[in-house]
Amino acid sequence: MDPIPFVVAVVSAYLYALGGRRAFLRSVSATRRRSWERLGRSCSFYAGLVAVVVALEPPVDTISQRYFFMHMLQHLLLMMVAAPLIVLGAPWSRSWRPLPLGFRRPVARTVARHRVLRPLRATAHWMTSPVPAFVLFTADLAVWHVPQAYDLTLRDAAVHYAEHLSFLLLGIVFWAQIVDSPPLRSHLDYPGRVAFAVLGGAASWILAVVLALAPHPLYAYSGHGHLSALTDQQLAGGMMWGPGSIPLAVYVFYGLYRWLGEEEPGTPRRRRARGRRFGQAWPSRP
Repeated sequence: MDPIPFVVAVVSAYLYALGGRRAFLRSVSATRRRSWERLGRSCSFYAGLVAVVVALEPPVDTISQRYFFMHMLQHLLLMMVAAPLIVLGAPWSRSWRPLPLGFRRPVARTVARHRVLRPLRATAHWMTSPVPAFVLFTADLAVWHVPQAYDLTLRDAAVHYAEHLSFLLLGIVFWAQIVDSPPLRSHLDYPGRVAFAVLGGAASWILAVVLALAPHPLYAYSGHGHLSALTDQQLAGGMMWGPGSIPLAVYVFYGLYRWLGEEEPGTPRRRRARGRRFGQAWPSRP
């Protein structure tokens, strides 16, 4: 068992829980809707941490050394399960809050204002824009599935760690473009988010088709027992094509629902907007 993913998950869960408890104690009053939203975000974040641990610890990690389709399961757990759940959990401010104030202030001041870190800030701002986020996510997926790079991850543990870390981090950047994660907000409207999700799914489908229809094995897996290397590769392609598409498909339907709901003339948002315009035109009597 690799202790690093488990320890990082436990520390992250502790900071997140502590930050949420302090925020709750400071709130004078909270509506029921906000309470349910806080609970939903908390459950999403903890589930995302569980997905990371399941992907990187035995038995999944042990079996992935023998079977290609289990290695693909690791990638899908990180990119399509853990990443969106962590984004939904919105841990950014909440996990930062429990740290000592004497530590937070100088670190925040240095990161936000120091001249040396200006290129880092510019790079981070560029990476979190929709087009660069999409390009980086799809390029990362494609590069790591080049046979030479993929086989290298089987021989070098450090490269294997880098692969998994890039899948998780760039997966978070990708999902943050279509899922609001306070205080981060997506720059895309719902039509743009739906298109973004469809294009992201299409990139993984292309890879799935290549894996499923290749006439010979592309990677160093040699097959075990009654499962040949080619069958193993086809299972990996089917896993990416089928279960791997479910999270994005769910979001596409949700995004269409929100988009069409905004277009309906009788939605509460339209009624509130008309009410504000009416109130401006006809002020109430004192």
